[in-house]
Amino acid sequence: MSEFLIATWHGGGNVAPAMVVAAELRRRGHTVRFLGHESQHVAFTAAGFAFSPYQGVRPFDGTTPNSVPRLVSMMTDTGLGRAVLAELATRPVDVVLADCLLVPVQRACADAGQPFVSLEHLFDAYLRRGWLRGPVGIVARLKGLRPVATWSRAAHCLVGAPASLDPAAAGPTPANVRFVGPLLNLPPRHALDSHDPAVLVSLSTFHYPGMQPALQRVLDATADLDARVIVTTGPVIDPASLRTAPNHEVHRFVSHDTLMPQVSLVVGHGGHATTMRALAHDLPLVVMPMHPLLDQPMVGRAVANAGAAQVVTKKVAPADLRRVVERMLTDGPHRHAAATLGKEIRQLDATTRAADLLEDVATRNTARHTSDDQG
Repeated sequence: MSEFLIATWHGGGNVAPAMVVAAELRRRGHTVRFLGHESQHVAFTAAGFAFSPYQGVRPFDGTTPNSVPRLVSMMTDTGLGRAVLAELATRPVDVVLADCLLVPVQRACADAGQPFVSLEHLFDAYLRRGWLRGPVGIVARLKGLRPVATWSRAAHCLVGAPASLDPAAAGPTPANVRFVGPLLNLPPRHALDSHDPAVLVSLSTFHYPGMQPALQRVLDATADLDARVIVTTGPVIDPASLRTAPNHEVHRFVSHDTLMPQVSLVVGHGGHATTMRALAHDLPLVVMPMHPLLDQPMVGRAVANAGAAQVVTKKVAPADLRRVVERMLTDGPHRHAAATLGKEIRQLDATTRAADLLEDVATRNTARHTSDDQG
């Protein structure tokens, strides 16, 4: 059996795909441990994984307000690279699975000859056309981290999106890019007409400016709607601070995999993980991006272009939003489009494909060391 180290950071939708892959590798008998921010300690150990915090880097917590300079500083901190090498010196592994946004970690692995795989928990198109041209990508290049060259040294870049949605798949892509599909626990087919109308509202577990007013507008728009409305606020917004109606159910956290079989529509922020999970459950979406510089607008456009979503701004008037929600709750082509994407996602079986690729890298690394020893 092989040993894997997963290097992550305390964000939102980046954590769940890593956890799903880790669980599959563990199910196959491999040893998996995580390296991340101390603020992630409880979540990973509660899931039964060994966890070590980055040493020698500033603390980071995605549930508290973080300015753009703070995010840039964290993601381009070369101390992350030193921290992963220190962890590997303590206990070597066959393969490092590194979050695609942590270029310092990947660069350190590449320079040290440590086999690694990049986990792209977003569209490859956004990573290379949006993120790379934004503040983090610019600073990473100024620091000499060379993101594109670093990603090219990964054994694989696992893209957690179907090729049918990721705009990058339409053009030439690097040879090591693999569109494995959304990394999640796959649900069965969902018949939306098998239960009463219901809406799931979830904006993010990460702190974004203006998120609470946006959520309140969604609640105002759906007050007294002839449907059950289930809201998960996550750690950022206090449920007691919201104005609600009798048809609203507000929770800090309930597993979306538990809720989605009960609902007919998701109102979300266009976060990659939530959106892909909704589609896997055959659910159409209303997408309300929380940040213009992140992947949320691109995700919303892609799903809308596929016919399964409608995009609104986070300052949409409640009356306008209500009309959108009412239309998306009814039967129509958006339901067929969502079901088509759901079937595609389930057939991709991305978690199995990702684990197979990681095992292959580990096997090749073991064979290389065996050959070196015999030589």
